[in-house]
Amino acid sequence: MLEFPSWALTTLYLVGGVLGVLILAFLTGTIVYIRNDAVGIVEKLWALGGSVEEGFLALAGEAGFRPETLRGGFHFFMPLQYRVHRANLVTVPQGSLAYIFARGGQALPNAQALARWPAGVGVENARAFVSQGGQRGPQRRILREGVYAINTAQFIVFTESATHAVVLGDASDARAVETMREMIEERNGFRPLIIRDHEDAVGVVTVHDGPALDHGEIIAPTVGTHAADGATFHNSFQDPETFLAAGGRRGRQEQVLVEGTYYINRLFATIEVRPKTQVEIGNVGVVVSFTGPRGTDVSGTDHKHGELVQQGQRGVWQTALHPGKYAINPYAVKVSTVPTTNFVLRWIEGRSEAHGFDDNLAEIKLITKDAFEPVLPLSIVVHIGYDDAPWVVQQFADIKKLVEQTLDPMVSAWFKDAAQSRTLIELVNQRAEVQREALAAMTGRFAKYRLNVKEVMIGTPRAAKGDTHIDTIFEQLRARQVAREKVETYESQQVAAAKELELRAAEARAAAQGDLTKSSVSIEVAQNHGRAELARKTQEAEATKVMAEATAMRTRTEGRAEADRVAAIGDANAQAAKAQVDAFGGAEMALSKEVAAMLSGAITQAKVPLVPTVAMGGGEAGHGTLVDALISLLMAQGGLDQLVKQRGKQPETAA
Repeated sequence: MLEFPSWALTTLYLVGGVLGVLILAFLTGTIVYIRNDAVGIVEKLWALGGSVEEGFLALAGEAGFRPETLRGGFHFFMPLQYRVHRANLVTVPQGSLAYIFARGGQALPNAQALARWPAGVGVENARAFVSQGGQRGPQRRILREGVYAINTAQFIVFTESATHAVVLGDASDARAVETMREMIEERNGFRPLIIRDHEDAVGVVTVHDGPALDHGEIIAPTVGTHAADGATFHNSFQDPETFLAAGGRRGRQEQVLVEGTYYINRLFATIEVRPKTQVEIGNVGVVVSFTGPRGTDVSGTDHKHGELVQQGQRGVWQTALHPGKYAINPYAVKVSTVPTTNFVLRWIEGRSEAHGFDDNLAEIKLITKDAFEPVLPLSIVVHIGYDDAPWVVQQFADIKKLVEQTLDPMVSAWFKDAAQSRTLIELVNQRAEVQREALAAMTGRFAKYRLNVKEVMIGTPRAAKGDTHIDTIFEQLRARQVAREKVETYESQQVAAAKELELRAAEARAAAQGDLTKSSVSIEVAQNHGRAELARKTQEAEATKVMAEATAMRTRTEGRAEADRVAAIGDANAQAAKAQVDAFGGAEMALSKEVAAMLSGAITQAKVPLVPTVAMGGGEAGHGTLVDALISLLMAQGGLDQLVKQRGKQPETAA
């Protein structure tokens, strides 16, 4: 048998005793250990001073829940007097919200929906909350991202993932907690409100706490929008206490939320996302405001259909909205879109324009002078000016009511009167005239309602359902017109035949146009060559003429010079001859000598024998002699003629 030393047994007993004591201490609540990621909520089971008489927390050491919490570590208490409820730290993830429900505090007034959180008190200080007037119930304050050591016996905290609370035995408390959580989830309250820029939306806010609206008001006025005033700026309903301090009222708010992220207590205010008010190009928006101060009607005494007021006042604003997008509360104002471009109203059954103003219009039933009952399709082009749009809305609320209640009866009555003064054929044939009369009449009548008529367009009258008389008349008219058209067709065909002949001739000319063109070009080329040759010949003739004139001039000049020379020589020879004659005894003697000299020269040059070798007979005496031969020889040489000429030039004295 194994035996232990005494010291070992002593040690074992000592350790066992310590463990027993510790176990007993833990079991009796004398020693409590709290993890660092948790808190301990202390519940005092009994106290000599008794239990809590008023409120939920034991602030003065009474039996009940203590306001302070225990943080991580070991804590020591009186055995069997305390119970410690361990709870995890409250963690609010990033991008989410947490809500608080206080079990203890002052009671809420009847008109108050949410509890007021004392200013400057932290959510971890339950004692300060109660002592400084904190109210029990769902709180206006919410929690943002972070980790909180909260007394979950006093405060029930709702996060997106869990409900942090010390469970009490009362079943009604559990049902209240569950109901509150369902309400928050239904309103998507655990997430901030995000209005994205591409959505073109506004957030319409309805506040569920605060003073009620005055009698007759349906929209709460805008308050606390100036960031410079810190005492009233509630930063778009994210600070409920400041909103109420600024005079905010319960109900649907005039102020709307635009693009951005908002951390709003959904128990305090709910948000309905609505599209922005958009006024398209070619239209204006006439604003009918249901809120604001009552202003002075500026429409004058002639109009008693409504109130035309300044912008921001209750009634129809006299200044319309230009095309664009507006962050307007659709519950506070109504924006009626009025086209400022031309639009068409059609009195045609089963056909209407996209604007829908003429959905209930149909053809006008007429009775003509000759008792026919056609129906008349009609279209009218209308324009409303920018400044006139509020007046139109003031009188008729919208354009469709104006068309159905005023324009339709007025237009129908006018055309019925116009049809009764014309037969059916006249109504058809005088369509242009009827349109002019209608335009003049409608312009004046529509102007009373601030409408501008641009065009009146009448369709062809047609028979009503089951009426065959009008179709018979139209068939007869068509037969007549067909006959007229045939006559014109035959005449046109005759003209066309003549034109076809001209066309064929033109085509023939066109086919030979190449040859004609070549021959024309050849003629022009020949003419050009002829003109060039003529010009050249003319130039040559002119040159020849000029040269001839120059040659003649030179010849005349040279001739006159030669004549003068010859004359001078002749005069000199004459004088010399005269002197010789005078020296030889007279002219006859001189002539004989000169003749003899010339004969001698001629014989020498001619080389003719002086005595002929053959003597020819048969002539008279003295003929054929040597003298005759000499004379003939001299004449053959031209000497005798020259001599005679020279002698002829001698002056008479020399002769």
